[in-house]
Amino acid sequence: MSLKLIKLTKKYEKQLGEMIDEWRADQELNHTNTSPGAIFKNDYHDFDYYLEHLDQKTATKDRVPGSVFFLLDEDEDRLLGAVNIRHYLNDDLLKEGGHIGDGIRPGERRKGYATKMIGLALEECRKLGIDRVLMTCDKDNIGSAKSIMNNGGVLENEFVNSEGVVEQRYWIDLRKPEERFT
Repeated sequence: MSLKLIKLTKKYEKQLGEMIDEWRADQELNHTNTSPGAIFKNDYHDFDYYLEHLDQKTATKDRVPGSVFFLLDEDEDRLLGAVNIRHYLNDDLLKEGGHIGDGIRPGERRKGYATKMIGLALEECRKLGIDRVLMTCDKDNIGSAKSIMNNGGVLENEFVNSEGVVEQRYWIDLRKPEERFT
């Protein structure tokens, strides 16, 4: 299987709708979260607007620039998930949220895709000049924690987030070993 991160195009309009509908149905049924939030902030039915506003192009009072990518199974030409890379951290993201928000569509979970998608997202982080990446996940989301740790994530601490949920904060060091202590 060949996986890669892509920028969304008109070609995937129908697939995007199917994926988001699948995610929302799962959220209602199982009370799971919808992450990355960036793909849910606008209505995909107005696809041109959705596409134009998918990336956070400039900083605002409470948002930093960010890039959204979708995980594509090239062999099946199928969207499997999405990742939002925040180009830097503000105070809120340093505490809660981190550099990367990611998610795999419900029907494709527990197949190793999240681990691969995070690895590909880390390559994008390198291109942006990010050398230490912060990722967070709910403490009870064992799959997410494993995917982060499989990509070098080291648990820094746990905290209770703004919604009363215990979250874990992981750092992934992208620097070369010889650069880490200079």
